[in-house]
Amino acid sequence: MGAPQWLTARPVAHRGLHDRSRGIIENMPAAALAAIDGNFAIECDIQLSSDGEAMVHHDDALGRLTEGSAPLRSMSAQALKAVRFKDTPERMMSLSDLCELVNGRVPIVIEVKSHFDGDRGLVGRMAEVLSSYSGPVAGMSFDPDQVLALREIMPKLPRGIVAERLYKETDWPEATSAQRKGMLHLKHAFQTRPHFIAYSINDLPQPAPWIARHIFGLPLLTWTVRTKEQRERAARYADQMIFEGFRP
Repeated sequence: MGAPQWLTARPVAHRGLHDRSRGIIENMPAAALAAIDGNFAIECDIQLSSDGEAMVHHDDALGRLTEGSAPLRSMSAQALKAVRFKDTPERMMSLSDLCELVNGRVPIVIEVKSHFDGDRGLVGRMAEVLSSYSGPVAGMSFDPDQVLALREIMPKLPRGIVAERLYKETDWPEATSAQRKGMLHLKHAFQTRPHFIAYSINDLPQPAPWIARHIFGLPLLTWTVRTKEQRERAARYADQMIFEGFRP
């Protein structure tokens, strides 16, 4: 199975088509609706609640964009769904909520967040949710173990590796030195067997994504495109961009 054509057919809105100046915050329902209105694919993040639900949120803990400060893994799905985004009436979604909202109108590209602890519960719950969803969707992760979980639990789901050139301990404190080394240069691709790559725009070009794209024929997405220079680089070195801060 190769990557579907829809994966690169249109730009991908990073965490939805958010715009804080208009009160639309990343990963909240209005950001998904704005992306649908613009006919953009939606990239989103999922995190695990204390009771095993897949919640649509980037950060490990509340506070940057929402009320509260607790780690997501310490709260139930019901409690997290009551959390409001700052200065808005909107609340956090579960993956089920997002799928119901999108209803197949645009593709969803789901990044599985990880604590690098071997817990595959998030991918397991993702599989349960997507078993009844018929719209275009793909999964991806930085963590090789989570990509492998996608391969093993949902072999028919398009899966990708999210990657960058370097993995510093300061940026990846939960990953061990061995885990960080294992993420370098897409070296786990022969085990995880990705259908696509999502690589940092600021690190392109690099040999590993070039080989993946030109030798193995894997579509290359690039994140997060915000400037004109980055957009030009994306057009030169990648098949599609994951963007924010402007409307293509």
